[in-house]
Amino acid sequence: MAASDLAALAALFADESRATFLLALLDGRAWTAGELARHAGLAPSTASEHLGKLVAGGVLTEERQGRHRYVRLADPGIAHLVEDLAARSEPGPTAPPRSLRAASAGRAMARGRTCYDHLAGRLGIAITEAMTVRGLLRQDTGFALTDRGVGWFEELGVPLVRAGRRPVARGCLDWTERRPHLAGIAGAALCRHALDTGWCVRIGTERAVKVTAEGEAALHETLGIAPASLR
Repeated sequence: MAASDLAALAALFADESRATFLLALLDGRAWTAGELARHAGLAPSTASEHLGKLVAGGVLTEERQGRHRYVRLADPGIAHLVEDLAARSEPGPTAPPRSLRAASAGRAMARGRTCYDHLAGRLGIAITEAMTVRGLLRQDTGFALTDRGVGWFEELGVPLVRAGRRPVARGCLDWTERRPHLAGIAGAALCRHALDTGWCVRIGTERAVKVTAEGEAALHETLGIAPASLR
């Protein structure tokens, strides 16, 4: 990559409106241009201009269904880049929540959320640390599942489908906890399993997730995570 290419990519992120879009799209869903415009408080024409730049730069992909234009993050690598940048950003002065609802939503996001297609927040960190302590995951030489960890996924009945260049395990720096949580194929598979089995349920309109009673029992049984730490 030439220096000019790197500068052009960085410039796509160096706009508050576009950054707002990218953070919203970390939920892994496809959003319409109108939804993103309303979310960022922009005029539709302005939002469309920003989205055009992100699509042209390979940060987003788009598809059209009828008169609707849907966009999503181009791939997991872009999602990790957005999350890493958010985690490494120096936080400015924290403004007080505008309402009780906003404060509750912020606490829920910090407690547990999805980061594109894997679990993040205190929930993601708790799972990552428990897997490391139990010898299922290594972090000392980069993130990697151990043979025991691969067997653990097999026992859960969670397939690790290897495709493309995506690593089986990858550390993703958590923007609220400032520590790495499990991403990659294994992180995505575990998140999908947690949602499919009802260990976790989505709450609100953001990316927040909540561990259910069944999930607390399962995570305690399989990883030794204390239920109280998940609430």
